[in-house]
Amino acid sequence: MRKKSKKNKAKKINKKKLPKLVKKQTTIQKGTVGDEKIIIKKIKKQPTEKRVYNVNDYVVYPKHGVGKIMSVEKAVIGDIDISFYKVFIDKDKLTLTVPINQQSNLRHISSVNQINKCVSILKTKPKIKRTMWSRRSQEYEQKINSGKIYELAEVVKDLNKNNAGIADQSYSERQLFEKAYDRLQSEFQVVLKIPSEDARKKMDKALGRNQNIEIQ
Repeated sequence: MRKKSKKNKAKKINKKKLPKLVKKQTTIQKGTVGDEKIIIKKIKKQPTEKRVYNVNDYVVYPKHGVGKIMSVEKAVIGDIDISFYKVFIDKDKLTLTVPINQQSNLRHISSVNQINKCVSILKTKPKIKRTMWSRRSQEYEQKINSGKIYELAEVVKDLNKNNAGIADQSYSERQLFEKAYDRLQSEFQVVLKIPSEDARKKMDKALGRNQNIEIQ
C-alpha cells in the first residue's frame, strides 16, 4: 500500500510541474528571438560598415599590416551579390579578399599626429613584466595582431635592444620584435611618405638604437 501511495504522489507532482516547465521553455525561446533582433540592429548601426575605401587607398589589415586596395569587385555566391575589396600586402606579396560587409577587419592608415604619438611611445622606457615568457609572448602577439598602432609601438619599445647586446634576446623574442618593427616601419613609411630607410632611421633614433644594427 505504501508503494502505491508513493507512485501516486510522484505522478501528481510531475503533472503539476509539467506546465511550469513548458512555460519556462517558451519564455527562453521568446527571449532568444528578442536577443537576435537586438544583435541584428546593433550590427546595422556599426560605424565600421559606413567606412568607404577607394582604389589605391592604403589600409591596415590587423594580421598582415599595411596593404593597398587594388580593386573593388563583385561576385554572386549562392544567389547573393557580394562586394569585396582586393587588398595587396606588399611585405608578404599577398592579395587578400575582404568582403565589404566585414570591413571591420580593416582600418585607415594612421594620421601624422598618431605617428608622432608612436615616436613618443618609442622614446619611453620599456615595461618588462615579471611573468613567464610564454604568457608575455602571447600578450605581445595579441597586440601585434590587434591592428592598433599604439599597441604595436609598445611591443617594439618593450622588446627593443638598443645596442649590440641584442644577442641577449631569445629567438622567439627577436622574431616578435622584428614582426612588430616591420609593421610599424611600413606604416611610418606610408603615412609620412618617406623611403623605407628613412622610416627605419626615424624609429631607431626614437628607440636610441644603434644605427648599425639592421633588422633582417
